[in-house]
Amino acid sequence: MYVLELGGRDDAFAACEAASAAAGVEVVGAGLATARAVTDRVRDLAFVHRASEAVGRCDPDVASARALLDAATVDREGTVAVRAVDVRATTGVDTQRAERELGQVLVDRGLSVDLDDPDHELRALFAGAPGADSTAADPDGSDATAAGGGDGAGVCALGWLAVESERGFGDRRPTDRPFFQPGSMDPMLARALVNVAGAREGATVVDPMCGTGGLLLEAGLVGARVVGSDAQAKMARGTRANLRDALGRGGDFAVCRGDVTRLPFADGFADAAVFDVPYGRQSKIEGDSLADLVGSALAGARRVAPRAVVVADRSWERAAVDAGWTVAEHFERRVHNSLVRHVLVLTA
Repeated sequence: MYVLELGGRDDAFAACEAASAAAGVEVVGAGLATARAVTDRVRDLAFVHRASEAVGRCDPDVASARALLDAATVDREGTVAVRAVDVRATTGVDTQRAERELGQVLVDRGLSVDLDDPDHELRALFAGAPGADSTAADPDGSDATAAGGGDGAGVCALGWLAVESERGFGDRRPTDRPFFQPGSMDPMLARALVNVAGAREGATVVDPMCGTGGLLLEAGLVGARVVGSDAQAKMARGTRANLRDALGRGGDFAVCRGDVTRLPFADGFADAAVFDVPYGRQSKIEGDSLADLVGSALAGARRVAPRAVVVADRSWERAAVDAGWTVAEHFERRVHNSLVRHVLVLTA
């Protein structure tokens, strides 16, 4: 069993992304989940910061955490550091006291403390109940509507740090790319979306409305073969430049100009489709024309891939079902008072 430290504030969405790299993911506290098993792909996740081999769970107080560690088998040798976290400040626990007391238990077991470069790191994670802080803002600039109502006393999870995600992609900005247009998606959200879609080494991911290529870029960086098309020639050229810059000239990608109503791709050629629908108020497409466009895009994606993730400024559930999809998940992520991003996870 593993303990996952979730990023952002929408734990349901973070758990959905985590499920692309772990098995049996379950949210157990504000910002915490458990998983039966994890893979190396945890390193590529946007909204999971760390995975630790679970020692166990208990009530979110220092005495309970110490009792849990006292009763546990410690099969470690060498040096150790204890890192205690009051996750999202939801419990008010004294983390310094927790580190001292848990550290003493480990010293009594024969380990020595090294805070700078330990052989092992014990994570003591104190968290309120799931959903306790579900309306706070996400780091990608959005608010989150998460599952859970905040009932219950919360949890403490102890675990030995096993893997940390690579955080460098979160420092990139769309404005740093060779080709940029206003409204480009934040790389952290783009990374999460392609992970949910199933991007990984050996997979083929298509974006039939690629814009500046932000989604394809993140899919390519986790090892997927990426293919994009856009109705505007300048967007296709710009995406090609951005992918070449990020993935290198040897990167496995292809981009073309293409009409989303008649996608130039063979049936079933991709493992997943992912696309960001033009927002009505920000594009020249409105009303029935936008509905027709989205319906065509959903039908085309259904023809070429068995799974899709769609982002839009409204719910297109009915159009997705009409196109033959099953809506597996629907998340709402508030960007600001006048804009909510709807994320649909679709399966054949």
